[in-house]
Amino acid sequence: MPAFMLSAQVKKHKYVVIGYVGGYKGITDMSMVNPQKLTHINYAFVNVRNNRAWLTHTINFRNLLLLKKKNPDLKILISVGGWTWSKNFSDAALTDTSRKAFAVSAVDIIRKYKLDGVDIDWEYPGLQGDSNVVRKEDEHNYTLMFKDLRRELDVLEKETGNKKLLTAATGGFKRFLQHTEMGKVASYLNYINLMTYDYLQDSLGVAVHHTNLFASDKYKTLNSADMAVSDYLAQGVPASKLVMGIAFYGRSVIVKDSTHNGIGMKTSGRIPGGGYTRLKDSLLNRNGFIYYRDSSAKAPYLFNVSTKQFISFDDEWSVKNKCQYMVDHQMAGVMFWEYADDKKEYLLDAIDERLEAK
Repeated sequence: MPAFMLSAQVKKHKYVVIGYVGGYKGITDMSMVNPQKLTHINYAFVNVRNNRAWLTHTINFRNLLLLKKKNPDLKILISVGGWTWSKNFSDAALTDTSRKAFAVSAVDIIRKYKLDGVDIDWEYPGLQGDSNVVRKEDEHNYTLMFKDLRRELDVLEKETGNKKLLTAATGGFKRFLQHTEMGKVASYLNYINLMTYDYLQDSLGVAVHHTNLFASDKYKTLNSADMAVSDYLAQGVPASKLVMGIAFYGRSVIVKDSTHNGIGMKTSGRIPGGGYTRLKDSLLNRNGFIYYRDSSAKAPYLFNVSTKQFISFDDEWSVKNKCQYMVDHQMAGVMFWEYADDKKEYLLDAIDERLEAK
């Protein structure tokens, strides 16, 4: 089929739909990915070693690039870092020399594999994260790192004649903004992917939503997507660069008290929540789990009164609410972590349906 005919069959998206596709566990089956429902794929992850972007499993890139045959407009980026591989960012960003070496190495990967850009997922500048190297200089060096990356990408743009993207996955909570200069950083970025999930990790020992859109009236809310968007706007970040984060997986805790169906109750430990396909097919109103909606937070949850297990997640209802919020606030689009957690594409279909109508 001629390329122009193939392109005509691909939906034109007004908003970005960015999917994180994991390769950190090894060779990944890229045939699971539906490129016609995405505008961008962020390949996760590329490591940081010896002040350089360090690539493994190059076969994943080759298979990702095949997806462009189905959607020639698809953009593929490398995502550098992640929770586990952010330990050495502080070293890489520390000096003019180290930043230059890191930027050149990251863009060389883009050059070699004919990819479309770099996404930085430093979790988190100035914060401990997963036993990270931490310095007070991280706050300003984070900005300088993007400046150097943008400079190297501009060189590649001139070489190829093709636009090269620079994006970041950023914390959807106040402490991230207290350790960065996001108003300045935004000037170098095409998109800022707000990780408006994993809020469960910041709770004070009570069962809370991990990816809620608004504050809940059922407990003292520490974080929400709405709070994150407001905080970023207050820092001078344009709404047009902000991307709403969606969780394709659940977070789960055991609570000590079944009052209020577990929400807001003190916890006694965390257990795996699982991907959304599993939650919907196996647990939603099954095996003792009852489905509830927190209308104030626009967040669903499951609770098992017998085992006292509480599971927080995004579903089709909450995803549609997040999409509507994104449209209403004139944001760039949505992103999600990660594709493999919902292989049946329940949530991607909800995104596609909602945004197609816009």
